[in-house]
Amino acid sequence: MKIVIAMDSLKGSLTSMEAGQAAARGLLAVDPKTEVIVKPLADGGEGTSHALIEGMKGETIELQVTGPMGKHVKTTYGYIGDTQTALIEMASAAGLTLVEESNKNPARATTRGVGEMILDAMQRGARHFIIGLGGSATNDGGIGMLTALGFRFLDEKGREVGQGAEALRKIETIQIDQRDKRLSQCVFHIACDVNNPLCGKNGATYVYGPQKGIEANRLEVYDSAMAHYAWVTERTIGEDWSNIPGSGAAGGLGFAFVAFLNGTLVSGIDLVLEAIELESDIKDSDLVITGEGRLDHQTAMGKAPIGVAKLAKKYGVPTVAFAGVVGEGAQACNLAGIDAYFPILREVTPLEEAMQPERARKNLRDTAEQVFRLIDVLRKQ
Repeated sequence: MKIVIAMDSLKGSLTSMEAGQAAARGLLAVDPKTEVIVKPLADGGEGTSHALIEGMKGETIELQVTGPMGKHVKTTYGYIGDTQTALIEMASAAGLTLVEESNKNPARATTRGVGEMILDAMQRGARHFIIGLGGSATNDGGIGMLTALGFRFLDEKGREVGQGAEALRKIETIQIDQRDKRLSQCVFHIACDVNNPLCGKNGATYVYGPQKGIEANRLEVYDSAMAHYAWVTERTIGEDWSNIPGSGAAGGLGFAFVAFLNGTLVSGIDLVLEAIELESDIKDSDLVITGEGRLDHQTAMGKAPIGVAKLAKKYGVPTVAFAGVVGEGAQACNLAGIDAYFPILREVTPLEEAMQPERARKNLRDTAEQVFRLIDVLRKQ
């Protein structure tokens, strides 16, 4: 019997691979001859690079880059040498969590550090990039990143326009001939789960600007600056990418990747499933196991376990899910492809105690063992 396990992390308790390996131990306690494959899982958001680095035996690269407010910050990204792939979360260089509440200032906030991470990865040989968008402190349309990569944004007098959202309105010329030549060899896949265009009431500025510190009476000003930047970009490259879904992600960073780096915006979970080549393992399996920390109605709206379940359904393979907690509306997960789900808590326990890694690992292992005992009995009848 072949079983594929792809579980999201139990945040605060177990990583994706730790959770998967705990479930695997439960299965193997019933039948040591079972073929069990454990894969990492994430949805493209926070923690995705860590999950893929761990599951794909990648290397964690530490470096210092320009942070969102111009000061140096320490960051990490993943590098998989066998496939020359870099795994980067933009928030680790330009994220909102790197800025204190009192220092939020999208007028100056820059994505330059993201470009510096890409440069470092290219220097190490990376030519395939998986980039996670989300949680940015910026509204600069990606010009900070592009400047680090050799693009030049000039005002009417031929001077550099500077950094941040405030610089966008000054752009009159975009020079692309000095960009890093290695970029032509690179492929960028961008994990993006929002559909916002670059500009307008549903765009980057109006929807996400307030949480980054843009005051209500300045939204129109910065949105107009973003539209101006899009216009100059269209004049430069001959195409308008400002209205494609996701171009407004991460303060317009999605737009920069598509317009200037030929990037492809894809669903976060779809990107991860492709990266770990899960479909090739599932198609001839007998059972798929997935799960996450909390399983509820939101899970059914397209979170990582549902992506796994949909792949399993494609090949008629049953899917079982485990969760730290099963919440309101979890029945929707059955309609979305999960055949059965089980909470792993074994007794009434304080949350802090239940989330202790050793306790969570044991609970998951023991629950998986009991569920598989039933499956094994039914299989042998």
